[in-house]
Amino acid sequence: MSKFFDFLSNPVKINIKSLWKPIGLLAALYIFILSITLLGASFKLFGKDFAETLLATTSNPIVGLFIGILATSIIQSSSTTTSIVVGMVAGGLISIEGAIPIVMGANIGTTITNTMVSLAHIKRSQEFGRAFSGAIVHDIYNVLAVILLFPIQYFTNFLGRMALFLESAFENAGGLQFASPINVITKPVAKYFIHLLGDSSWLSAIVAILLLFIALKFMVDIMKSMVLSRVEGFFSRTVFKTTFRALTLGIILTAIVQSSSITTSIVVPLVGAGVLTLRQIYPYTLGANVGTTVTAIMAALVTQNSAAAAVSFSHLLF
Repeated sequence: MSKFFDFLSNPVKINIKSLWKPIGLLAALYIFILSITLLGASFKLFGKDFAETLLATTSNPIVGLFIGILATSIIQSSSTTTSIVVGMVAGGLISIEGAIPIVMGANIGTTITNTMVSLAHIKRSQEFGRAFSGAIVHDIYNVLAVILLFPIQYFTNFLGRMALFLESAFENAGGLQFASPINVITKPVAKYFIHLLGDSSWLSAIVAILLLFIALKFMVDIMKSMVLSRVEGFFSRTVFKTTFRALTLGIILTAIVQSSSITTSIVVPLVGAGVLTLRQIYPYTLGANVGTTVTAIMAALVTQNSAAAAVSFSHLLF
């Protein structure tokens, strides 16, 4: 009789033991995403008004480029910056020509999150080398795109012209609204943390960074303790098997999450652990850059303003 009960109980024990690592990985991933959300929310406590003031005071394209970088570094969200710019264009505060360099700068400013994530691996030199390389893929692409396109835009306004052409096709489109599932599960918790910390932006930011490092440590440790070859096989042969698949995943995931910082930061620890290569994450990063434009396009369609729509389409074009 005892053997019968042992037979029934053993499979349960084995299953429970095999499940704790995936559950722990999901929990660490949630804390990781929560930390990024909390970091962005804490910066917004003292950064959004400052960013709006900065954005409204520029007319020089070169100054606008650097203000876009600075404002997005403060807000920690290119989607927020571009949405603010779209609203200002709709309100007549900024011209289309003045808005495009700011959006270009926002694309560079949003990459700071990846670099911060890679710093969690700094104690392990090999891991840090891989993670940092993976983190700056986003930086290098956006910086090179700006180096190439900014002078052309400065002298010809070709992005503005192309964006106005695209806008004409959506002139009578209605507004769209979409709630990010990531925001649904993380924003209430982030708001609770901020309230618990007395609405202190600095204290909230410190807690967010601590949570970020803790979550990343657990994510890397759990992935290492799991059968790495199986994990590597799943990502290499399934999720990132082809360039097109990685590109599509980047577009769809970022459009759903509404944050390229989150989607690109997720793969940094995977690169650090040796699960993914730089060649594999490059098309994924490109897809994230396309997916992040969805928020600004939806914001522009809500305003039903042709100039605002043109700015959002200029973001899509580069």
